[in-house]
Amino acid sequence: MTIDASLRQQVEAWIREDPDPATRRELQELLDTGAEAELRDRFAGTLRFGTAGLRGLLGGGPHRMNRAVVIRATAGLCTYLLRTVPDAAERGVAVGFDGRRMSRQFARDVAEVVAGYGLRAHVFESVVPTPLLAYASLRVNAAAGVMVTASHNPPDYNGYKVYWGNGAQIIPPHDEGIAACIAALGPLREIPRVPREQSAKVLPFSAAIRAEYLARVKALALHRETPRDLKIVYTAMHGVGGALLLDALSDAGFCQVNVVAEQQEPDGDFPTVAFPNPEEEGAMDMALALAKERGAELVLANDPDADRLAAIVRHEGAYRRLSGNELGCLLAHYLLDQGPTLDKRLVLCSVVSSPMLLSIGHAHHARAEQTLTGHKWIHNRAIELEKEGYTFVMGFEEALGYAVSSFVRDKDGISAAAVLCDMAAWCKSQGRTLVDELERAWRRYGMYLSDQFSVVLPGAEGAARIASLMKRARREAPEAFGGAAVVATQDFATGIRRTLDGEESALAFPRADVVVYELAGGHRAMLRPSGTEPKLKFYVDVRVEVADDEPTTAALERGRGLLAGIAADFRARLAP
Repeated sequence: MTIDASLRQQVEAWIREDPDPATRRELQELLDTGAEAELRDRFAGTLRFGTAGLRGLLGGGPHRMNRAVVIRATAGLCTYLLRTVPDAAERGVAVGFDGRRMSRQFARDVAEVVAGYGLRAHVFESVVPTPLLAYASLRVNAAAGVMVTASHNPPDYNGYKVYWGNGAQIIPPHDEGIAACIAALGPLREIPRVPREQSAKVLPFSAAIRAEYLARVKALALHRETPRDLKIVYTAMHGVGGALLLDALSDAGFCQVNVVAEQQEPDGDFPTVAFPNPEEEGAMDMALALAKERGAELVLANDPDADRLAAIVRHEGAYRRLSGNELGCLLAHYLLDQGPTLDKRLVLCSVVSSPMLLSIGHAHHARAEQTLTGHKWIHNRAIELEKEGYTFVMGFEEALGYAVSSFVRDKDGISAAAVLCDMAAWCKSQGRTLVDELERAWRRYGMYLSDQFSVVLPGAEGAARIASLMKRARREAPEAFGGAAVVATQDFATGIRRTLDGEESALAFPRADVVVYELAGGHRAMLRPSGTEPKLKFYVDVRVEVADDEPTTAALERGRGLLAGIAADFRARLAP
């Protein structure tokens, strides 16, 4: 098959510059075999900063993750830092990497480019969890941080997450400024690089960073005096969090921890899970089987870079999985209810997460807000409000991401696990489980139930389909979902909220590709494209009151029926 001449020219030019012989061979084979559709997808623009930095399939071409993309991204970052941060060279860039394919090489390329631009490169010499890199970046006052990870994505992905000097992930204008600097770069051969062995600018982190982080995690416990006799099962999901998590729990007094041995060590092939995300069906099967064998009371899982946490609780003889919203709201409830009482406490969650957080915050006279999706928005907003005297207590997003401190300005599955175990031990000392505590919270704040589903639409064709569906959602707002009337529509792309009678008001959010339908009764439905995967994501939340004399099971049945009806109608009307 003949390749289009213009496309062939692009591919051949890329091959000439590509520093990696493996991706050069890969692209040449695609040219030789006439794989035009595949090449068009690989050269359909460049990877762009999304919800969590750059992320994409491994492979050759500008729309894949590879050494050339990493080198150019780092050159753009260094250019932007030198233009905008007066002491960037002295402060430098913190660099970490996980156990995925190519992560070590990508991190090496980052350090060599940073040194080539005359900045210090503070580097971890072996794999680290994302939260430890985020902590270290803030601890050494780096001008920026780079973590090479694709978090919970499948094995064929990798990514490049950037932290700003405030310790949080980049948001506008910095992501846009870095992207502009990348676009303005000349040929790859002109990007300066210094082999790390030849540079005094490359500085390894000391072991003290890890010890300091663990000490900060240990200090988060609210009830250190309660017995630590919880039986726990843990899986690292073939990721890099296993050793740090075990040390954190041991420091907190939790010694009855059984690990899923087959999944404890880092392995970028993820041989025992089809999709290394503890949210996915079946991903925690091995951990659950071990829990049943050992009679564990709590099952914990981190994703491969350990910035997320999943939990399953033994309750009344059966194992009950906590959703991301349930776990986030439990942590907020515990930290506000049992933690220090301060005048200006702050809790935050993403807009796609449960509105229950707002009720919890208000009940405790804390400021509670929602942000755009991603912890980069949560933590940048927290930093803004801390300047007004607020103390950040916690933040979460429903996709298993929790922040229970401000010493890591990102989601952290290690510290969240330590606090959750502290809470579970306290509940056990009161004769309750975490599920019992959730039911108590529902009676206190209202029962909030959530559902979500996604439609996977890969490639350039999928991206066009997602854009078309979002356009349709804005143009054709339904009158109702599942019998619940649409009373207002929020369009984050225009920043306008429009009521049923046409009244308009401004939204207090940055622009984003999100549509929210407000429903009668305090319910809602929303959709947005994923910022990390080729997916269109749908969310539904409902709220029901639990009467004083009503069994929780009865309220749950009512709520779940309502939720199922709205979700089914939502899917039927807007999902392809």
